[in-house]
Amino acid sequence: MTVTQQAPSAPGIRPASAGSGRVLVGRDAELLVLRGRLADPEAHLVTLTGPGGVGKSVLAAAFEAAPGQFRGVRTADLGPAASADEAAATVLRLAAELRRVPGEADALLVLDGCDHHGEPLTTVLGELLTPAGRLAALATSREPMRIAGERLLPVGRLPVPPPGSDDPDELAGNASVALFTRAARDAVPGFALTEENAAAVASLCTLLEGLPLALELAAGRLRLFTPQVLLARLRHRGGALTALSGGPSGAPARHRSLAALAESAVTGLSRGQLALLGQLAVFEPGFGLPMLERVSPLPRADTDAVLDSLLDRSLVLALDQEQGEPRFAVPEPVRSHMAEELSADGLLDAALDRHAAAYRQLVTTVEPRLTGPRQSHWLHLLAAEHRNVVAALHRLHHRGAAEDVASLVLALRTPWLVQGHLKEGVEWCDAVGQDEGPGRGPEPGSDGSAPRPALSEPLRARLVDLSATFTLALGDADLAVRRHRRALALCKRLGDRRQTALVSARMGLALLRFGDPAGALAALGPAVTALDSLGATAAAADATVALATALRAQGDTRKARDLLEKGLDAHRRVADARGLAMALREWAAAAGEREDTQGAARALRECLELYGSLGERTELPGVLEELTLLRLRTDPSAGPWATRTLAACAALRRALGSVPAPARRAAVDEALGTLRSRMHASGYAAAWAEGLRMTPATALEEALAAPDPDSRPTAPTPEAQPLTPRQVQVAMLVAEGLTNRQIASRLDISEWTVVNHVRQIMRRLGCTTRLQVAWSVGRWT
Repeated sequence: MTVTQQAPSAPGIRPASAGSGRVLVGRDAELLVLRGRLADPEAHLVTLTGPGGVGKSVLAAAFEAAPGQFRGVRTADLGPAASADEAAATVLRLAAELRRVPGEADALLVLDGCDHHGEPLTTVLGELLTPAGRLAALATSREPMRIAGERLLPVGRLPVPPPGSDDPDELAGNASVALFTRAARDAVPGFALTEENAAAVASLCTLLEGLPLALELAAGRLRLFTPQVLLARLRHRGGALTALSGGPSGAPARHRSLAALAESAVTGLSRGQLALLGQLAVFEPGFGLPMLERVSPLPRADTDAVLDSLLDRSLVLALDQEQGEPRFAVPEPVRSHMAEELSADGLLDAALDRHAAAYRQLVTTVEPRLTGPRQSHWLHLLAAEHRNVVAALHRLHHRGAAEDVASLVLALRTPWLVQGHLKEGVEWCDAVGQDEGPGRGPEPGSDGSAPRPALSEPLRARLVDLSATFTLALGDADLAVRRHRRALALCKRLGDRRQTALVSARMGLALLRFGDPAGALAALGPAVTALDSLGATAAAADATVALATALRAQGDTRKARDLLEKGLDAHRRVADARGLAMALREWAAAAGEREDTQGAARALRECLELYGSLGERTELPGVLEELTLLRLRTDPSAGPWATRTLAACAALRRALGSVPAPARRAAVDEALGTLRSRMHASGYAAAWAEGLRMTPATALEEALAAPDPDSRPTAPTPEAQPLTPRQVQVAMLVAEGLTNRQIASRLDISEWTVVNHVRQIMRRLGCTTRLQVAWSVGRWT
């Protein structure tokens, strides 16, 4: 951009780019849209909106007009250091200068930092930016200027790496990592993303929420710390990221530290806005509207209006919706700043207590509804609020409310089993119950919390039982049995018949996994009878299915089948989708023993569909492995899909911290050995690497899209619907298990061209998946 002359600087008014030292990364799309907006003759004002620190100023400074687009350009920083009248006067002076610049084209004002100046600035701009005038403006502001002819261009944070990312080559393509790395090289010449620091850099970018200014300030600290040490220090501060500073001395104050940025963001807020923002700041990022209304210190009508105003100013962000429900977050560094302000005013404890009470009420209210037609809705809601629920647990634990913590942990049995928070569950059970076991929490008072009173015996028994359930889900059946036995002894001593039956049923399942079907029968038989008599329908159905499994293991297949059908009917009757899925898994196992491959596959598919609707993670690897092994028995050409799926299962198990049963592990290892020998080494390695990167949802979708065993499509021969020579090459590489990117590299063509070839190949061969393409290629050879 050719700047004909910089505007003279009034006190507190500086050129927008002076001394900023900041770089623009990952904004190609925004720059393209910006050029288009400013080329629109109807757009008199284009306003870059978004929270502080996202790089609106940098984006405005990076704009380059097309040759001849503007006859003159003037820029100014109207940051909070300038008064409203001063800012308006500066704009008038710059406009007067531009009128004297000769030429037929429009002139452009670039105004950075238009926040806080209110009516004086908007009045002046409204008078200057008229359809009949020859002046346009590019402004940066947290909220719209609301002037006729204004076009908005929201600027968001940069994308952060996906969870678990640690591959330097893949991370290099992430915008947050790219900006951090570039800024790090400015501070430490020669800095590079390596296998040693990649995971720490990815975690830093996630912790800093992809906020460009925070990434640049953090990168500057690498003069003193390695990425690993810097990450530990920032985490140790408990998320108080406002301590990050060190921007260029010539830059505006709001670009030199996160504290200054946050302070400028809340300047001018009303008392009601500050009150609501302070309460929302204690939420973990990502909370739903019902929870916001539960803790708001304002009346309902005022809450809605104030929330809208905070959204306008980008002090509260609207996140992606969960099942149509809007979710919000207070962005860093505003969140840390408001928490510090609450603490200084002595209001933080009350805000945290309201937050904890609201989430305790939510979980305990939802618990009875976790079996029924809306089971999926409530499970997804609690999954979305997981971080806030854990924050509430920590707050109650800090307050010494042992009974409340125990009740909340017990109410989280099903949600945490579904979500896969298994180790976390064991640790909370042990910490609250003051039990000895893996992951024991801190001693009472050792973390500054209030001493915890002793738990009641019934709660202690239930916590031991729950810890055993989580332990079994992790794959340690031996320890689970021992813990269940302890819980059973406590329940019998208390004379609690219902809880005794529940623990007996769960211990029977643990004994089954441990390899003791006779012991399982002894525990499950009386438990089913007792639960039926007590009207515990869902629990009785679970125990019935487990009893059927034990009978099948003992060879009594007829009675096992009758009980399994009874359990399936009961689960369908009470609309317990998770229980039904587990019963279908047992049905599939029984069908497999009868060589009913189709029946087993149908049951496993229905099971996967149910798990997909619930967001199930704990049981998902096992079902995916069973379906994969089943298909491999009848379709050797499923090698690439099977390898990807088994890799995805291994990755998910690592994330959960769980291990399969020894027999399952042996079967999977044998299958992988066979796949290695059948597939090309490069094809196997590529499929395995691709599977490790797959999300659980993607692995589930692929499994449901794969054809049933023994129902392979009859693919037409190449002669019937001929492929081009290039398509034959692509099809052969697909059969080897190569990804689109690898095929593009092998054939020296673009990845998009490969995508088009694959689509044409599928259409001509009548295939719907890459697996079917691979099978068709096998037919040719």
